Amino acid sequence: MIRLALILYSLIATTLMGVFIIAVLTAGHATLWPIIWAAALGAVLAVPASLLVARQITRQS
Repeated sequence: MIRLALILYSLIATTLMGVFIIAVLTAGHATLWPIIWAAALGAVLAVPASLLVARQITRQS
């Protein structure tokens, strides 16, 4: 399950990071630090999300 979670992390992290960066830019915070914080938040939140998705995939198969 860990191998699957690592593969899913690469997809989920880039997606969440992109969503949060777009949200920050849309909110009008176009400086460096809000963008870095948004990317870091996406990377951190992708860890439990990828573990949950991997658990659901392995539970169903």
